[in-house]
This record gives sequence, structure tokens and C-alpha cells, in this order.
Amino acid sequence: MQNIKFYQDAVTKYLEGFATQREPVSLYNPINYILQLGGKRLRPVLTLMTAEAFNSDYTNALDAALSIEVFHNFSLIHDDIMDDAPLRRGQETVHEKWDINTGILSGDAMLIMAYQLFENYEPSVFQALAKLFSKTALEVCEGQQYDVDFEIRDDVTIQEYLKMIEYKTAVLVGAAMKMGAIVAKASEADQNGIYEFGKNLGIAFQLQDDYLDAFGDPKSFGKQVGGDIIENKKTYLYIKAVEFASEDNTLELQHLFSLTPPDPTDKIETAKQIFKSSGAADATRKEIENYTNKAFGVLETLNIPASKKEILKAFGLSLMHRNV
Repeated sequence: MQNIKFYQDAVTKYLEGFATQREPVSLYNPINYILQLGGKRLRPVLTLMTAEAFNSDYTNALDAALSIEVFHNFSLIHDDIMDDAPLRRGQETVHEKWDINTGILSGDAMLIMAYQLFENYEPSVFQALAKLFSKTALEVCEGQQYDVDFEIRDDVTIQEYLKMIEYKTAVLVGAAMKMGAIVAKASEADQNGIYEFGKNLGIAFQLQDDYLDAFGDPKSFGKQVGGDIIENKKTYLYIKAVEFASEDNTLELQHLFSLTPPDPTDKIETAKQIFKSSGAADATRKEIENYTNKAFGVLETLNIPASKKEILKAFGLSLMHRNV
């Protein structure tokens, strides 16, 4: 197995051949734009790492890895439209740079393109990849709908929230890793095990993302800090603050999350203060560590060499301590 940068560079190079000029440019230019914005390439890197963990050459998994990356970016285009988000990775979102109709149609095309990449595999591998992909894509849509529904509810529980982020974010991380195992023709037990490892890592990743949305550095985070607060999203931070805070602070927080002020600066700062003073910020950090450790526990059950487990573990630790 190689280091993370090696796999990131491999994905970027393969992506360059994929993001070619096509007609009509009004459909494909936005696709190339979102794909070339960069980002961590977390999911495709995990696909390549997993393939090599199970003794396959990473190049065999490049099409599966790129499929995951294309699908992920498709979902980001549509998520940004739904959230009316101005920035993605520090740059204009697709619907802001072009328009909403372009964002919808270019995103739709990306979903089809993601499926097409499986056609480069033999029938049995194609079938396994497509079956996993279809299940995962539908779960991501379900997770997104839960997320939207929660914005207008005041009674979201921790269990409901964790289910939402499992579907919206974590299943795609699990699927990315399982795809690498499928390409490598690992045993079914190992395919399922690496999926669980990825899923738990994905939950930790999303909890960390929620934490950074409130407390991250806007220069390194690449998104609008406080975006979840502006959108009245009931994240782990919010739910724990309602659970832990004094009655006055809870009422104030609930009131804040019913407002959409023209200038959200005060709303963001007040919410962050309550997140900290109530202990919700610390509780979120502990839950990030909890799910990271769950992932590491599953990792120990996999039929791969200890040296490769350590590489995957180091990757997980880097996610837990990231600031972007």
C-alpha cells in the first residue's frame, strides 16, 4: 500500500482523462468544474487503498473509485442547490456560477456517468458493484430527505440524527471501501467487514464536519462557517446543547433556530457560545472518538496483514484530527 498522497494523485490524474471537453459545453463545463475543484478525494482514495489492502493492484479499482467521486460530487451539486449554499471548497457553487437548472441537469448527467464507469468491469464484478451502488445511492437520498425534514422539527433525537448521517454520508464511505474489496475479489466476510469499518469512519467524519462547521477556520474549512446554524440544521451539537443546556439557554437556542435573519453573525456567535458552555462541543468531540474507535475495532477482524491495518488506522486518525 502507498501513502495517501500517492492515491490522491492517482485519482486526480485519472480524473483528468475523464473530465474532457464534450458537447454541449453548457452541460459538461459545470461537471468538469465541480470535479476539478479538488477536495480531499477521501472516498476514491479509500477505494484504491482497500483494493491494495486485499492484494489487488490499485489501478484495477480506478473506475470504481472514480464512480464514487463522480456520484459524491453529483450529490454535492444538488445539496448545494437545496441548501442555497454560496461556496463549495472555497469557490462558487455550480448553481451560483451558472444557474439552478444547469445544476440540476449537470448533476443528473453525473449520476448516469457514475454508473457507466462500472461497464469497464467483467459481468460478475459489474453486477456486485452496481447492486451496492444502487442501494447506497438510494440511502443517500433518504439521508438527505431526513436532513431536510429535521430542519422544521424541534424533537429530533440523537438516534434519529445518527441514522440520518449514516445514510447521508457514512454509507458512501462504507461503499467506497467495499467496492475496493469487490474489485479485489475479497471474501464476502471481508467485504462486509471493510464496509462496517468505512461506515463507522464515515459517521465520525460527518460528526467532525458538523463540529468544524461551527468551530472550524473558514480559510482552511473551505465552506461557510456557521452554515448549519444559518440553515437551522439540528446537528449533534444542537441536539446535545438542547439536552445539556439550562432552560433559558435551551429556549434561546430553539428561538434562534426558528429565525433567518438577514445578517446571521449574532445568531452564529450566540449558538456557538451555547454549544460550548453546555458541554455539547465536548460531547461531540467524544462521539467522534467513539465512532473512530468502533471503526478500529472492526478493522481488527479483517483478514489483512497487520501492516495494512496500521495504514488504514493512521488514515482514520488523520480524519479525527483534521481541521478541513
